Formats: sequence, C-alpha cells, structure tokens
Amino acid sequence: MKTTSYYPVLMTKDVAGTSGFYCEHLDFKPLFTADWYVHLQSSTDETVNLAILDADHGTVPEVARGRPAGGVLLNFEVEDPDAVYERFQAAGLPILLGLRDEAFGQRHFISRDPNGVLLDIIKPIAPSGEFAAQYEAGALPG
Repeated sequence: MKTTSYYPVLMTKDVAGTSGFYCEHLDFKPLFTADWYVHLQSSTDETVNLAILDADHGTVPEVARGRPAGGVLLNFEVEDPDAVYERFQAAGLPILLGLRDEAFGQRHFISRDPNGVLLDIIKPIAPSGEFAAQYEAGALPG
C-alpha cells in the first residue's frame, strides 16, 4: 500500500467552534468548509493537515456515530514551544502540564482543545545519556 496522505479527523459536536480553535491558536487555515466537515491545513506547512467532522454525520458508521473525540493526544512539533506556551497562557487556554524539559528528549507542555483532546506542544531536544541509547541511528534529536 502506498499512502499518499495522512491526517487525523476529530469527531465533535461543534465543528465550527473546534475548527475555529485550531485556526486561532495553532495557525491552521480552512481548505474546505461545510457545516458538518472542515479540512484544515497548517498556514506554515502544507503537509500538516487536520479535519474536523460532526460526530453525528451520516458518513460516520452507526457504531461510532455521536461519539466525539476522546482519549486522543495530538503532538505538534514547533520551533519555539516557549512562545506558544506564552501565547496559550495569554489566551487563557488550559495548561495541563507546564512547560518543561524531559530527559527522553522533549521540551514541551500540554493543553487541550474544546473537546478535551490533549495537545502536546513539543520541540525535540537532546536526550539524557540513558535515553540517547534507545534511539535508532539517525533518529536522535538535538
């Protein structure tokens, strides 16, 4: 199988509010907008895409219909997590895990979107020695 694209689709009860959140706080722009579905693309990288879908829409199989996104953590690797952290704080967004460096090789913080989907805002950094050995050749950050 040759994959030509990959992006998460978040099911929600509030398509407009959720897509607005990602546009306002994470620099996405809409490429397609309907009342039941919005396809978003990063304003800075066209390979980064996210879609928002009405959880009650007929295209959702009945077994999953009406069940908004949950138990999901989206990682956003950014150049400057400190600046994003300040921006999120200024906007009054929830900070569930404060900005910090992790020995496994990340500087990050965690927030959430209006649906409760966790947002991990990350910059890869050099890991401590104990974790550096666990990376495959060529994958070591920092």
